[in-house]
Amino acid sequence: MLVYEDKLSGDELCSDSYPSEITTDGCFLEVQGSWVVKGDVEIDTGANPSAEGGDDDGFESNEQKVVDIIDAFELVEQGEYGKKDLMSYFKGWIGSVMEKVAEDEKDAFKKRVQTGVKKLVGMVKELQVFTGPSMDPDATMVFAYYKEGAAAPTFVYFLDALNEVKC
Repeated sequence: MLVYEDKLSGDELCSDSYPSEITTDGCFLEVQGSWVVKGDVEIDTGANPSAEGGDDDGFESNEQKVVDIIDAFELVEQGEYGKKDLMSYFKGWIGSVMEKVAEDEKDAFKKRVQTGVKKLVGMVKELQVFTGPSMDPDATMVFAYYKEGAAAPTFVYFLDALNEVKC
């Protein structure tokens, strides 16, 4: 299994165990999330607890419906971002990531990231923005949106900002 870590913060942000595809001319790794139930789940066995001297209300469920990727990688949702906020973040972030990109890849990275930034800024009203568990505001952010008709969000990661780590 591969785990994807942020090159800037070292946070684990995703893994290859989720359905994914590379999009936007190699700029993004888009990963499909899904809703899962977490916690104790009540299972109806057909027994009648009150007839057997049991308590009708004895089970208190603490189940929660969560998005698997958010839960597994402890992503932290940030507030809403407007176009100016996003552009301001990208200015500083691109410079930081550029230092981590191999010298012979820098020109290609600039082209890819420009296309990706344009796409995300154009979708700003649809996006949810997340950081990794370190909540470092200068680290790589993760973006999520709902594709038309989808029940769960698709997560968008900048490929150039990720390290692949074999587990």
